[in-house]
Amino acid sequence: MPANLPPTYFEAEKRYREAKTPADGITALEEMLAIMPKHKGTDKLKADLRRRISKLKSKQQQKKKLGRRDRSYTIEREGVGQVVLLGTPNVGKSALVAALTNADPPVADFPHSTWKPTPGMMYFENVQIQLIDMPPVSKEHTEPWLLDIARRADIILVVVDVQTDPMQQLEETVSFLKDNRIAPLGMADLYGVTDRWTFVSFLVVANRSDDQSTEENFEIFKSLVEDDWSLIPVSAKTGRNFDLLRQTLFTNLEIIRVYTKVPGKGPDRKAPFVLKKGSRLEDLASKIHKDFLEKLKYAKVWGKDVYDGQMVQRDHVLQDGDVVELHM
Repeated sequence: MPANLPPTYFEAEKRYREAKTPADGITALEEMLAIMPKHKGTDKLKADLRRRISKLKSKQQQKKKLGRRDRSYTIEREGVGQVVLLGTPNVGKSALVAALTNADPPVADFPHSTWKPTPGMMYFENVQIQLIDMPPVSKEHTEPWLLDIARRADIILVVVDVQTDPMQQLEETVSFLKDNRIAPLGMADLYGVTDRWTFVSFLVVANRSDDQSTEENFEIFKSLVEDDWSLIPVSAKTGRNFDLLRQTLFTNLEIIRVYTKVPGKGPDRKAPFVLKKGSRLEDLASKIHKDFLEKLKYAKVWGKDVYDGQMVQRDHVLQDGDVVELHM
């Protein structure tokens, strides 16, 4: 039986062939399906149109998923710790990351020049710490990924501009985080029910502390801060207190570097094993290889809290900088 298709069908078919998007194509195909006469002669054509509609809808769904992924960011962890920089607009977060790392975030004198996370690696002695430059915090609109990255961080570095109302900037940033159930580590007792909260180590840096003329600003800011914050005046312009900042970040990560050696040879100090503070000898052995843990008899340690070559057992607590010689 012939299909006997009306002229309006062919007009819709033309729109389908000229469609620029899956949505336009679906609209035209559905129109063709509605116009088509209902009899046996059109059964195969109807089935073909439905297949095309299904294919375009699948394509449309894929594009939506890709679009969602485009607006989501996952930063792969690198180095010995991850530090996220947060603050209100135009406090100099990007300039700090650019000065401290190998990253090249957009640095501008106008606010909101950063719209996506930019990671960079900062050296502290023989290890690297990952810094992530983030868009400014805003109560008006916040991408969910910004909060996800902040929650996964080891440290949140709150950046304020010491020259332009740093107290208000600190309050806005901390208030924004608290509104989203992110609070400083060590303050869990203040929030009652804590199972829905994320507690992260906080550190505050007063950027643009470029010279002696800003000392008074910093002292006033420090006197106004009521909570027990760690405050460091820094300058992305001059590098002021960068060494102190690096050391403080490393200390707040609560990790240690341990070096291994074989009998009769010195340690390789370029590639330390990084462990959590409080780790024992058995934790080091396990990290090197599971066989080491099973076969370990004792170790000799060189460090601050032992005499050179002191023999220790599995439960010995290691310190940052220890050199360990394992014996099986």
